[in-house]
Amino acid sequence: MNLAVTILVCFFAGLGAGLGTGFAGMSAAAVITPMLVTFLGMEAYDAVGIALASDVLASAVSAYTYGKNKNLDVKNGLVMMGAVLVFTMVGSFVSSLVPGSTMGSFSVFMTMLLGVKFIVKPVMTTKEAMGQVSAKKRLIQSLICGSLIGFICGFVGAGGGMMMLLILTSVLGYELKTAVGTSVFIMAFTAFTGSVSHFVIGGAPNWLVLALCVGFTLLWARIAARIANKVDAKFLNRATGVILILLGAVVLLVNAFT
Repeated sequence: MNLAVTILVCFFAGLGAGLGTGFAGMSAAAVITPMLVTFLGMEAYDAVGIALASDVLASAVSAYTYGKNKNLDVKNGLVMMGAVLVFTMVGSFVSSLVPGSTMGSFSVFMTMLLGVKFIVKPVMTTKEAMGQVSAKKRLIQSLICGSLIGFICGFVGAGGGMMMLLILTSVLGYELKTAVGTSVFIMAFTAFTGSVSHFVIGGAPNWLVLALCVGFTLLWARIAARIANKVDAKFLNRATGVILILLGAVVLLVNAFT
């Protein structure tokens, strides 16, 4: 494996993944997995493990940034996280039993569709409106939706963050910044669980690729999260939409090389 090529691939993978995480709470695997598979010749299952591991610190530092700006709902996020964690492990195990070619296509579709949604129909919910949602209703929805999201996250290593963002804004009535902050908070834990499950089942990762992807993703996620917390909701909706569409397009182009 050529060192220069490895560094270059990991840099661009981390760039896309970090921006997606910091702006939209997107799983890093939506970008990292297809790039590692296509340009470095990795097995899909091994690439998903590295991508999920890259998500851990990137999501954690993003969550810290959103939390510092009071755009994080820890209390209600913990309910969804419990269901997500359990079903991430289930999904990770099931994904080890299916061909690698079945992974990833769902996440590309979700990325671009969600991007269009934020541009065409931006989320303009306020924090005041969030408080009007029934606590009991939110609890039940969080458990059900968290189970589905966790399974998808563990199975394809992607889609979890995007689905959480969609559920938090469209179903649970969160305003966008709080939705992204809560999403990356949950993803930090689910990504850790998913990556450990992958490494235990599939063996040790390529340590160089892992270190590079983690480092680059962390760097760009921190930059994106700091910018996202300083702009208004309308701009953030548009920026998030454009980034998701571009990332989806990049992944489609990458897949075209396979």
